[in-house]
Amino acid sequence: MMYKIRILNQGDIFKIMQWRNEQINVLRQKKKLLKEDQIKYFNKSVFPEYDKKFPEQILFGLIKNNILIGYGGLVHISWEDKRSELSFLVETKRTKNRKIYKQDLSSFIKLIKKYAFMKLEMNRIFTETYEFRTYHISILEKNNFILEGKMRKHIFFEGKYYDSLIHGVLRNEYELEK
Repeated sequence: MMYKIRILNQGDIFKIMQWRNEQINVLRQKKKLLKEDQIKYFNKSVFPEYDKKFPEQILFGLIKNNILIGYGGLVHISWEDKRSELSFLVETKRTKNRKIYKQDLSSFIKLIKKYAFMKLEMNRIFTETYEFRTYHISILEKNNFILEGKMRKHIFFEGKYYDSLIHGVLRNEYELEK
C-alpha cells in the first residue's frame, strides 16, 4: 500500500484528461478538454519543463501498487520567492470514498512537502480551494496547511458565487512536523 510519485509520461495524459473533465467543477478549467488540446498542452507546457533548471511547474503521477491513481505537483513556481502552489487531482472514483481520498491526498501532500522543502528548498507551498470542498479542506488542515485568507465570492458555480480559500505551509513548519 505504498505510495510514490514519478514524472508523468505520454501514457498518462488521457487518464488525466478524463479525470479533469469528470471533475471540472473543482478546477479552474472552464471547458472540457479534447485529446488534441491535451497532447498540445503536455508537449508544450509539461514535458519540456522537466529539462529546465528552474521549471514553472513540476507535475508528478501519484502511484499506488504500480498504478497511476492521481497526479499533481508544484505549479506557478516562483523561484525568486521560493514558493509554489500545490495542485492535486485523483481518479474520479477514488474521490467518492472519503477514507481512500484522505489517504491519497495525505500521502501526496507528504511526498510533495518532502520534495519541495528538502530537495527544492522552497519556503512556502500554498493551495487555492473552493469553499464547497469542505472535506478536501479538512484534509489540508489535518496536514498542517493553515487557512491564510479567502478571496470572497471568487468563482461562480451552478448559479451561486463561492469563496476561494487560501491555505499555506512554510518550510520551518514542515521541519517541526518531523
